[in-house]
Amino acid sequence: MRMPNFVKIVLGNPKALVGSGIIIAFILLALSASFITTHVPDKRVGRPHEAPSAEHVMGTTRMGRDVMSQVIHGGKVSLAVGFGAGIIVCTLAVAMGVTAGYFGGKIDEVLTFFMNVMLVIPQLPLLFVLAAFIGQASPFVITLIIGFTSWAWGARVVLAQTMSLREKEFVKAAELLGEPSWRIILVEILPNLMSIIGASFIGSVMYAIMTEATLEYLGLGDPNIVSWGIMLYNVQTSSAILVGAWWEVVAPCLALIILVIGLALLNFAVDEIANPQLRSQKGMQRWKSMMRKQQEEIA
Repeated sequence: MRMPNFVKIVLGNPKALVGSGIIIAFILLALSASFITTHVPDKRVGRPHEAPSAEHVMGTTRMGRDVMSQVIHGGKVSLAVGFGAGIIVCTLAVAMGVTAGYFGGKIDEVLTFFMNVMLVIPQLPLLFVLAAFIGQASPFVITLIIGFTSWAWGARVVLAQTMSLREKEFVKAAELLGEPSWRIILVEILPNLMSIIGASFIGSVMYAIMTEATLEYLGLGDPNIVSWGIMLYNVQTSSAILVGAWWEVVAPCLALIILVIGLALLNFAVDEIANPQLRSQKGMQRWKSMMRKQQEEIA
């Protein structure tokens, strides 16, 4: 696909525009957190449970800390965990899936066995057990736990697609020409897996961000860091809802919801851009809608 056509498709996809806009906004806020916040997130700067005001736009916590500063700085942790775990998951999934799918034989049997074992083990209980065993897991440890326990599903998808691509004419032609296996994988197979890898990466980022917040909310994270999950954990332990400090709950929850919505929209857009059938279906629906309107006007 030529780049101008690809850019045109992206610009013409509302999901891609909105989703990427949300994600870019969060990334920019996280990168410039130290410059746009006027309060240190882990220092007392006001009265306990102070309602939103001009000085504290999102209010303060029980410890008198600025909620807005915590939300902006906490985004750095959530994004780092999400993208870090996503990279680990995609790397393992692609390596396992492509290796098993292309070479087959004993390699396929061994790797498929490991995939099936990881798929059978319930992920969330395993995460809870590992995090509880470690005790007050840091964001880096949570990233590693999520990354090394969540790759199996993506590997199965990559494996199935690689087995299909292995039988294509261009792969067979490259093999007949004596091309080495590593070049066939890198040049012939991987480019045709980019849409699957992209969707897997975005899905892994969403899963990692929500899982990290869940683990920290349950008290399995490091309470000394500033993150959205730790903010919710502090809300629970300080009984903020009981005293009417609703802003302490709304701020991190809205941040999580908006970020996940942006990732979900981008994931849907990747499917539509990579799958021409989805785009054609969408176009047919618009055409049918226009024809229906014209018929109603004539009637």
